Amino acid sequence: MSISIKAPRLGEGVEELTVGKWLVREGENVVLNAPLLELESDKVVTELPSPKAGVVLRLLVREGDTVRVGDVLALVGEAGETAGLVVENGLADPVEPQLTKKSVTSAGSAPPPESTSSQWSGPALPRRFLSPLAKKLAAMHEVDLSLIKGTGLGGRVMKQDILDYVAARDERKGDYTFPLLEPQPHTAARSRIARRMVESMQISAQVLTVMEADMGAIIAHRTSNKEAYARGGSRLTLTAYFVVAAARALRAHPGVNSSWTDDGMILHPTVDIGLAVSLGEDGLLVPVVHKADTLSLKEVARVVDDLAVRSRSRKLRPDEVRGGTFTLTNHGSSGSLFATPIIVQPQVAILGIGAVRKRVVVVEAPGGTASLSAIDAIAIRPMAYLSLVFDHRVMDGEGADRFLQTVKSELEGWK
Repeated sequence: MSISIKAPRLGEGVEELTVGKWLVREGENVVLNAPLLELESDKVVTELPSPKAGVVLRLLVREGDTVRVGDVLALVGEAGETAGLVVENGLADPVEPQLTKKSVTSAGSAPPPESTSSQWSGPALPRRFLSPLAKKLAAMHEVDLSLIKGTGLGGRVMKQDILDYVAARDERKGDYTFPLLEPQPHTAARSRIARRMVESMQISAQVLTVMEADMGAIIAHRTSNKEAYARGGSRLTLTAYFVVAAARALRAHPGVNSSWTDDGMILHPTVDIGLAVSLGEDGLLVPVVHKADTLSLKEVARVVDDLAVRSRSRKLRPDEVRGGTFTLTNHGSSGSLFATPIIVQPQVAILGIGAVRKRVVVVEAPGGTASLSAIDAIAIRPMAYLSLVFDHRVMDGEGADRFLQTVKSELEGWK
């Protein structure tokens, strides 16, 4: 007997999800708990497993569609089985399955992901659902939605429908001076990241300050301890040290561990550090190390490694990407020396760590000064740039520099 695969609730208050990528095709055999598709909420990407072994009978939504919790996404049943569908209140629900090998002609379903068709072949839906993003785009571009023919499920107006309409409208106005090329559709993850980044730049006054840190003490400590940590189940990475140093600095400078509101500042009682984890072409996720200032280096190393692994395998829980009060991005892992990362709202700062590179620097002996001295020396040291982007509404350069100086001192004086 066939069963319906419905959109799950991924967290409190999460009512809408985006279909990321189908991992199966119609007619494909699946085993119990095999991943069927990727679902994306506002902050997390997760794989939806099959609750039974069988055959994928129908895929009812397209990649990129916005669905609501409880919407039917697919049907899984037995080989040779088909299932009729009825449409009610905008949702497709399975009725009693018909055990026959002929095609179901009365079933209204979206074309499979590889199809280029954009037409809904089933009964007309009783209402026209609009996602918050579609409404926002329409208002932003002053678009009359009644003029747009939706290509989504049941004629739903999708984000790309609005963008295509605006592009065609502006072209008629002569706004384009170059040939209009066929756009490559954005992934849901890339669209979400783009929206957040633009919104962040519009919300806060973001300023950059940069310092450099001598990483010699950190590298020496890691070299001496990484094998022992590994035997205990913790992979000791440089990122773990950065999290601990940032957590100590946030405890010493609570104003950086805050959020701006028009009524005043919110000082967060816990230090919860988000870590930017790259997913390659699929964008990034920012899982959170909660209460980072209460954890030892060994505990932080274990949490950081676990979050990174489960981020890339889409196994994070919704609560693990929420509640960050400060963000750290180790962009140096890809070779970048320094960067200007964008603040994650409603936080007030983000710390970027550049690649550790050996450079020639002037080393002052104890008691030396910044001026030329016989006791100064030239040495080759492992150095890294620390880039702090901060909200100028919340703090001035002097306050930001004091925080960054604390991070630098924690790294350089590691024991």
